[in-house]
Amino acid sequence: MDFELKTLDAAGAAREKCDALLLLVGDAFKPGKDPLARLAGEALKAGHFETKAGKTLQAYRPEGVAAARVVFAGIGDGSPRRVHAAVQSVVASLRTAGVRRLVVSLPAEAPQAAVRAAVVAVAEASYVFVATKSKPEGRELEKVIVGVADASGQREAFENACGAAVGIEYARELANLPPNHATPTRLGEEAKKLAKAHGFACEVMGPKEIEKLGMGSFLAVARGSEQPPRFIVLQHKGGAAGEPPVVLVGKGITFDSGGISIKPAPEMDEMKFDMGGAASVLGTFRALGEIQPAINVVGLIPSCENLPDGKAVKPGDVVRSMSGQTIEILNTDAEGRLILCDALTYAERFKPRAVIDIATLTGACVIALGHVRSGLFATDDALAEALFAAGEAAQDPCWRMPLDDEYAEGLKTHFADVANVAGRPAGSVTAAKFLQRFATRYPWAHLDIAGTAWKSGGAKGGTGRPVGLLLQYILGQAASAPAKAPARRKAAARK
Repeated sequence: MDFELKTLDAAGAAREKCDALLLLVGDAFKPGKDPLARLAGEALKAGHFETKAGKTLQAYRPEGVAAARVVFAGIGDGSPRRVHAAVQSVVASLRTAGVRRLVVSLPAEAPQAAVRAAVVAVAEASYVFVATKSKPEGRELEKVIVGVADASGQREAFENACGAAVGIEYARELANLPPNHATPTRLGEEAKKLAKAHGFACEVMGPKEIEKLGMGSFLAVARGSEQPPRFIVLQHKGGAAGEPPVVLVGKGITFDSGGISIKPAPEMDEMKFDMGGAASVLGTFRALGEIQPAINVVGLIPSCENLPDGKAVKPGDVVRSMSGQTIEILNTDAEGRLILCDALTYAERFKPRAVIDIATLTGACVIALGHVRSGLFATDDALAEALFAAGEAAQDPCWRMPLDDEYAEGLKTHFADVANVAGRPAGSVTAAKFLQRFATRYPWAHLDIAGTAWKSGGAKGGTGRPVGLLLQYILGQAASAPAKAPARRKAAARK
């Protein structure tokens, strides 16, 4: 999809030739003399339309307007959240209506965050998964013009939004792939493609290299599958040489049966989404490739399947992690923390400014926060505050959870340094406390995305979260990082 940013008021938008024109109308709207503003004003006066968020009104070939159809959408106070919701709803309704060229006209007072919200909403609403369909229906929307009062003043926000949209879609596509397609090997291949396309450094390690590193916890999970594990290391070197990087660690369980502690059959197909953390790291790097911010970022992805066979790890087994700590595995379905802990130890070699791991880790987090906010755990208040603010700005919210030492009591065991599970109470917290043992040498945060990485039911599919949050955080850190050189920005598929 090709996005373009243009300086357009309502009169200019009315002259744009397109299949559909979406005019966002907020509480501050004032009727004008041009065809669009006049028509909106008349509809408001007659009570046929309201600026209230969620209200829409459609017109077909209105006089003086070049668009075949016009949709007025209320956005209330004009907040980015209202803009995102309105654009997403309207674009979803137009997706099957033969619309190839769309104009989205924002109010003159729209902030930069509203531009980002509009671009991301268009991309999200027009996404269709077709990779494994025999007769795929192509996406019809080809060109989207975003009209604002001053394009030059919104240029950076627009380009960052386009990067975010590409990264989110890439993460969704990877998460939606069937598990026989999205294997650990495939994730490694995708990382190499990203590296080649965008100039990243990349290393993909197999079983021998992983064993040489001493990642006994990671390898224990991989034992039950014929698919070989992969440990992926991606590096975006956009910052000054020697500047500590932000390290992202993504859980890459490409299918989770639960292992010997096997899951119930209903909805087990959704366990292909258990690599949502890995998908979000790759999606974030896809966005970094587009934006090329001046900051160093490392992506670490431990990836394998969790399956039961004669070689699979058993409840009661004790394994040795890369850190040297021994772990008693009481439940093989608590496998994500077993692969992440070794990656967290590996992260130490980069002397990072911060490490953030992202994982579809616990059903308990879904019970605690539902499907609205991701769970945020952190050992550093400044890091937690920055991630929370990034989530709010990106419409990809999280909520901070506790890490009191008392929660770790349940992880004690007679047979190893630590058990991989505690009791049922505060399951998401005790999982985070387990990971915290392996993340003591740097500021660390953990995002539990079990409730936000995908949707079930009729809307089943990956969401691409929390790519938006991660990218927003990284861009914020880049703004305060020591300068290396002017950031190289790509302009492909946008103007």
